[in-house]
Amino acid sequence: MRRLLWIGVGVAVTVVVIRKGRALADAYLPAGTTDVVDGASRLARAWGTARHEFVAGMAEREAQLTHELVGDVDVAEVRAHRDRHVDELREAWGGRTGRPRRDWAGPLDDPDDDAEATFF
Repeated sequence: MRRLLWIGVGVAVTVVVIRKGRALADAYLPAGTTDVVDGASRLARAWGTARHEFVAGMAEREAQLTHELVGDVDVAEVRAHRDRHVDELREAWGGRTGRPRRDWAGPLDDPDDDAEATFF
């Protein structure tokens, strides 16, 4: 109950300070100054909203691209078993040393090369 009382006191003090501050600003600042400050605060709010919308759009697009790339795979589960997947890929591509397998022709070799055959 005490906390609620102090929250109410804090809200009331804040409202009074804001109203008195605006009255003092209107009384002592040149005409139009508060309009400039209001415009700047509106601009700051608009910038914050635009930034928030941009970040939300980026997150949505990232989720869409991730879904298109990996499908319905649980990415956290794949990351948990990363070492096993890396070992499987290394084994498939030639072992831990990174050298290609002996039966693999290589990326620049054509396995169907006819050597002397003319194509035209």
